[in-house]
Amino acid sequence: MAVAHKTTIAFSLVSIPISLYTATQDNDIHFNQLHTADNQRVRYKKVCGHCGQEIATKDIVKGYEYDKDKYVIITEDDLEKIKSEKDKSIQILHFANLNQISPVYYDKTYQAVPEAGGDKAFELLRAALMAEQKIAIGKTVMGSKETLLAIIPREDGMLIQTMLYEDDIKELPKTYNRPEVSEQELSMAKTLITSMDTPFTPENYKDEYQIKLRELVETKIAGKEVVAPANEPQSNVIDLMDALKASIEKNKPAEKDKPKRGRKPKGA
Repeated sequence: MAVAHKTTIAFSLVSIPISLYTATQDNDIHFNQLHTADNQRVRYKKVCGHCGQEIATKDIVKGYEYDKDKYVIITEDDLEKIKSEKDKSIQILHFANLNQISPVYYDKTYQAVPEAGGDKAFELLRAALMAEQKIAIGKTVMGSKETLLAIIPREDGMLIQTMLYEDDIKELPKTYNRPEVSEQELSMAKTLITSMDTPFTPENYKDEYQIKLRELVETKIAGKEVVAPANEPQSNVIDLMDALKASIEKNKPAEKDKPKRGRKPKGA
């Protein structure tokens, strides 16, 4: 697996060299755009806005428009020159509880792996964070932006999550119409939650729509007719309490799944 980024975690006077590997991958089916007349690929070309000539990637540079049609050119060397050693490392700013951070702030996930010589300090930081049930908040420069990071300990290593700044988050509605909920309704909802309470097991979840999409593609390749699935019967339950009761009943374990009680020995 290719390294996405090499850096150092700076923790007080301790420096931990690490490599970051992307922790997620795209498994989705992707489609190309075709011309309806001849089913040929639609291609997008980069052309000069002045002469109309197609431009190769090697001939493209970054430019900042400071006035109408006036640009200042910024090269990769320019960007590197303004980075200090501090900018190139992950500076731990403080520690926090994981549940204090709203998930809306998380962006991209990386797996952190210590480089040679950093194993002991890496494990010390991971173990200390696990023991204190804390995460570390830090920042570093990635590309042309100073990025906020969360360093999250796990039993088998550490994850580094890039984060969004507050001004990156759209303002969400703070309030909504909150109808009164009765004690009976709340009790029924709690019972339903309890009946469906099981440990999170990632391997149990599959993208079922992508599976159907792959089957659709294979059906088309084989030249067979695409058949729509039968519609699932719609429930007529509309009352909230009836819906809760029906849901609880649906999630009750079957009789055969219930643990059998052993007979008490005589004299017990």
